[in-house]
Amino acid sequence: MTPEERVPVLIAGSGSAGLCAAVWLARFNIPYKILERRNGPLEIGQADGVQTRTVEIFDSFGIAEEMLREAYHVLEIAFWSAPDAEKGIKRAKYEADKETEISHQPHVILNQARLNELMTGLLGSNPPIEYRCEVKNVVVDENADSNDLESYPVRVDAVRDGVQKTYRAKYVLGCDGAHSIVRKSLGFKMVGDSSDAVWGVMDIYPRTNFPDIRKKAVINSAVGNILLIPREGDSMVRFYTELPAGTKVSDVSLEKLHDHARKVFHPYEMEFAETFWWSAYSIGQRRADFFHQDHRVFLTGDACHTHSPKAGQGMNVSLQDGHNIGWKLGMVLQGLARPDILETYVLERERTATELIDFDRKFTKLFNTKYRQEHGITAGMFAEQFTKAGRYTAGQAVQYDASAITDIGEHDKELVAKVTVGMRFPTAQVVRSCDAKAMQLVKGLPANGQWYIVVFSGDLSQPEAMSRLDKISSTLSQTVQRLTPTGVDPDGVIDRILVTAGDRKKVELDTIPDFFTPVTGKWKMKNLGKIYADDESYNSGHGHAYEAYGVDASKGAIVVVRPDHYVAKVCRLEDVESLGSFFEGFLVPARS
Repeated sequence: MTPEERVPVLIAGSGSAGLCAAVWLARFNIPYKILERRNGPLEIGQADGVQTRTVEIFDSFGIAEEMLREAYHVLEIAFWSAPDAEKGIKRAKYEADKETEISHQPHVILNQARLNELMTGLLGSNPPIEYRCEVKNVVVDENADSNDLESYPVRVDAVRDGVQKTYRAKYVLGCDGAHSIVRKSLGFKMVGDSSDAVWGVMDIYPRTNFPDIRKKAVINSAVGNILLIPREGDSMVRFYTELPAGTKVSDVSLEKLHDHARKVFHPYEMEFAETFWWSAYSIGQRRADFFHQDHRVFLTGDACHTHSPKAGQGMNVSLQDGHNIGWKLGMVLQGLARPDILETYVLERERTATELIDFDRKFTKLFNTKYRQEHGITAGMFAEQFTKAGRYTAGQAVQYDASAITDIGEHDKELVAKVTVGMRFPTAQVVRSCDAKAMQLVKGLPANGQWYIVVFSGDLSQPEAMSRLDKISSTLSQTVQRLTPTGVDPDGVIDRILVTAGDRKKVELDTIPDFFTPVTGKWKMKNLGKIYADDESYNSGHGHAYEAYGVDASKGAIVVVRPDHYVAKVCRLEDVESLGSFFEGFLVPARS
């Protein structure tokens, strides 16, 4: 009989989704194991675009600096068209790659293998990844109680180096790609369609006189389209190339790709000093009919949604699937949250996948020469629609529906006009009061597993504002204490951030309620790093944070931010008691 190995969470696949979920589990100290059929870590990834939301996630994990140093930064898009087919392509205009207000982080290009390496670096010196181990079957015990965290109701059969292995898990994540064995084992199907449009993709070292070879460029010529994306390292460039109608994937060769690209770039010369990698594919958009089995097995990434690579969404959305399920599993298995919080993964990411498929269908049509001709879409209209899609392609348009962890109120915008419950928490520059450091507010909300109560108190040099803060602090303290286990730091489950208005030098830190300076850490020191001011800095100007968030300083507001930096709730300072019932709707009361 094959011996069984027990593990709380088993992850099938060490791609972006699986690794991102593993980062969260490691932060919650939850044992897990990753099964990967490859011989080792990914060496050459096919994904390259890192959207601003993904950069924000890496920053919250503390690994963005390396990525930003190594990556190509996409700052400008060049749009080219061919008003005269014989004369060839001509630049139509330049546009900024993203609107400034979309994110404080840039859109960058870096190979997926390097991104995976950065995440793996957060998993310790000996990450629990079993390479050369292929999942063969997944079965869930139908009689298992979804609230029983002591049981291991999921059986996973696998083969490693020809030897059969059996695992028992509390939860399984299917992060094993478009041909997912986990999905097939559960009997789930991919629903959707594919088009007859065929595209080629290649990473090349070009010798050319094309002036925008080191800029992202969209090229609409009389013979086809190319999306040009410079790669990291200042030399390599990726071409996504629309091939002529009627082309079959099986007939595509590297020589044909080269020849077709030369025609698109006419009148510019295009030689290929070396082709590092190439492939051809037909465009399809499909989504799994189910994303979970009994809320014990969850599908993520390409295992539950596939689409074209034009908008650079594949790796980004997959990683964000893992980001979403990872912290929720961590809280449940730590005994901090009830298991039904896992239902929100399906609610949130299923809708996200559906919207992605719909967007991709429309976005892909923009690149189809025949479609544009039939619908009278000019080069100018193409550029306009491409630019308008920027917020979505940046990963900043995701909005989650109301649930136990997303409390959408009728008057939210009256309190915080520029913050949307269900969307990611935006940022603005503030000044940390303890050391006068100017910084982005989200830097004070690291992704360590805590929820954050962000209190916009107003100007505490005004007696009425300080009195108001004193009153709410007692209630906040009681709420947090009820939900923080004995032996855990006061900020270990629900953290707190204070953002004041006005001149910070007029307010002494020791006059601020103790709730905002909790005693934490190994040395049990008072933590002064949770108090910020919307004030002039010494070297970086004024961030105008209250204006950026849309908060009236005379009234103040409270914003609750989830561990994944999505906004969960907003309320008036006077309604602070409502936070207790909100948190108790999904968190487990503290046990001694």
